Amino acid sequence: MSPAVDGAEPAHPDRLARLFDAHHARLYSLARRMTSSADAARDAVQETFLRGARSPNSIPSGPSQEEAWLVRVLVNICRDDWRKQAVRRRHAPELPRTSVCRSPEAALVARSTIWRALAALPPRRRAAVILYELEGAAIPAIAQLLGIHPVTVRWHLSMGRRELGRLVGARS
Repeated sequence: MSPAVDGAEPAHPDRLARLFDAHHARLYSLARRMTSSADAARDAVQETFLRGARSPNSIPSGPSQEEAWLVRVLVNICRDDWRKQAVRRRHAPELPRTSVCRSPEAALVARSTIWRALAALPPRRRAAVILYELEGAAIPAIAQLLGIHPVTVRWHLSMGRRELGRLVGARS
């Protein structure tokens, strides 16, 4: 083997292992909120790291840049999946209108309704809403992770809340 290959080959698996250790929990948490099941979330995270393994030179250096790249890849993987599901959703019956109450059955229906409404949002808007409302991420951090301007994140949040309200039957 040539010296360049010898020098690059061992660093790649070590770097990927370090990235996995540093970011897999955060990515899984985000994926879990962006997918319909724990299995789908694990698959999305696995595919994220597989893409990193396939093209390690595309991963930028530095902790925040690495995380931003991994989050963008994860969001894109979820977007691809959402596009596949869009045809099925288009033909799904209208979402049921429910009122919030304390029974487990009603909570399950409410949760299902919210997740369906989130699934109906455009991918980037859904990611912004999930990152901000469920993950508690700050707007500048979301902007960096998604590769957009903070004002665009605020616009997505505003439109996302409005669309969610309409989809679940709330009055705005």
